[in-house]
Amino acid sequence: MAREGAETGGGTRRLKVENLARVEGEGALSVRIQDGVLKDVAFTIHEPPRFFEALLRGRMYTDAPDITARICGICPVAYLLGASQAMEAALSVPISDDMRRLRRLVYCGEWIESHVLHVAMLHAPDFLGYQDAIQMAADHPRIVETALRLKKLGNHILEVIGGRAVHPVNLCVGGVYRSPSRDDVLALRPELDWALEAARGLVSFTAGLTMPPVERDYLFVALHHPDDYAITEGTLVSSEGLDVPVSAFHDHFSEDHQKNSNALVGATRDGRTYHVGPLARYALNFDQFAPEVKEAARAAGLSRVVRNPFQSVVVRALETLQAIIDARALVDTYVPPDPPRPEIIPGAGIGHGCTEAPRGLCHHTYDLDDQGRILHACIVPPTAQNQRSIGEDLRNVVAAHMDEPDERLQWVCEQAIRNYDPCISCATHFLRLDVVRT
Repeated sequence: MAREGAETGGGTRRLKVENLARVEGEGALSVRIQDGVLKDVAFTIHEPPRFFEALLRGRMYTDAPDITARICGICPVAYLLGASQAMEAALSVPISDDMRRLRRLVYCGEWIESHVLHVAMLHAPDFLGYQDAIQMAADHPRIVETALRLKKLGNHILEVIGGRAVHPVNLCVGGVYRSPSRDDVLALRPELDWALEAARGLVSFTAGLTMPPVERDYLFVALHHPDDYAITEGTLVSSEGLDVPVSAFHDHFSEDHQKNSNALVGATRDGRTYHVGPLARYALNFDQFAPEVKEAARAAGLSRVVRNPFQSVVVRALETLQAIIDARALVDTYVPPDPPRPEIIPGAGIGHGCTEAPRGLCHHTYDLDDQGRILHACIVPPTAQNQRSIGEDLRNVVAAHMDEPDERLQWVCEQAIRNYDPCISCATHFLRLDVVRT
């Protein structure tokens, strides 16, 4: 942390923070407080252009899953499956029930490794007052050791099904290149049995964390499926009653450039902020939780709808428990898809795909020519959709803490950002926090 511009005779205070760890990308936050009144909070994300959509143009439809997976090293399956689903919709590719179950199993692996990384390694230090998980491990070794073992299990599921723990190579449009053997999948069961109790403990641990008392009335948007807690597929639903197919995403939501930012910012078509991710899924899909997860939520003291963004850490722990319950059932009933993928005839078409990345909705749209080459690509990740919501959360947080010292204000602002998007997929991260008090 670098502090500059100490107090002056005019009472102006300026705080600049660099090297914000445990989040993805580059952000800036400017706060202006005058005579004890919050006047302005401006939040922007300075992501360099990544050009994935332009890079895809002219490529064959088969290339999209592997290329888009490189967008994120923590959540590659979200992009693999979203791109695959869009291509399958464009080319009318049938997907068997056995393949749908296999896809859900590999996605459970991603949810386990990503959520556990977020909960225990990247976010828990905020609540406990540590700079990082290494410091936290000295006082809470069991939590860190359990989290590392759970994360290893999630990555192992990706490896067994996807061929590799990071950026799996076995998933493709239509299915997989090779169906994992039943013996290899069944071998996951003993560690999943251990993980069930470990996940229960993770929920209890997060429920005991002290949460800042900040709430907002969110417009929640998520996938919904009548039979499962939606991860890999479903319809788009909202807390205002929206229920449409994923192909209608762009009819209801948009992305626009924000001044002084390379990141696109999501909003509803009528210009309102909406919220995707754990809180949205919890609010809209609570009834699809397993009975044990519902009971764990009640024991954790959560209400039926959670509006405190800091409590998202508890919801992520609940979703980890759900993913482990689902994975155990999917392992027990696994039948290798045969064939592992259908024959696909390239052609022209427009297709949409959407999955629930651990951070929220990840939507893909592709337009193909008559040879199956990509004419246009549009990928809407959860971070873009939540950027406005992060800014509004920060305004609430600053308003509730603006009388506190700058160091405490900085801490709670960083924590509020990590409610959404803590990730280690980028090497260098910055938050520039300017607080002006007059």
